[in-house]
Amino acid sequence: MSIDDVRDAVAGDDVRTKWIGVWIGILAVLLAVCGVGGDNAAKDANRANIDASNLWSFFQAKNIRRTSYIIAAEELELTLLTQPGLSAEASAAVKSKISAWRATADRYRSEPDTQEGLNELSSRAKLLESERDAALRKDPYFDFSQALLQIAIVLASVAIIAGTNTLLYGSYAAGVLGMLLMMNGFWLLVRLPFLG
Repeated sequence: MSIDDVRDAVAGDDVRTKWIGVWIGILAVLLAVCGVGGDNAAKDANRANIDASNLWSFFQAKNIRRTSYIIAAEELELTLLTQPGLSAEASAAVKSKISAWRATADRYRSEPDTQEGLNELSSRAKLLESERDAALRKDPYFDFSQALLQIAIVLASVAIIAGTNTLLYGSYAAGVLGMLLMMNGFWLLVRLPFLG
């Protein structure tokens, strides 16, 4: 083997090493983007869960108040039935209070102007629950993507040292699969049953 042959072999190895280095750089960038996506999915799920829980608590409190008004109105109706000798003025006052409490109870069922009626609170809470569920479906894709991208980086690094293309092909496969899982984590284009 001549010196020129050795130089050509070393130059070929340098070019190969540089391209593998570029591949590792691309994988590292994808890994960083994947980490941000996974963190955001977890934060979105947590935020939506807290917001939905708060709305359901408000819903329950409002429903309890509504029920209290209904019970109070029913008690006053029983008062009218059991005390027929009430004066006209007292009877009118009781009937007025019954009407006011029934109106308040009805208003609590739906308040489109404030979005704080039971119907609106329920709809808002269910919407937040669906946001939470969507974020939770995204998260496993990012987790598996990060693992595959890290494996791809390790395989490419070892391929440089070992000088074998088999490990490099494994790195390509893991990297491409990791990238596809990451993209699916952002857009949920395909739902894989084993990943949520």
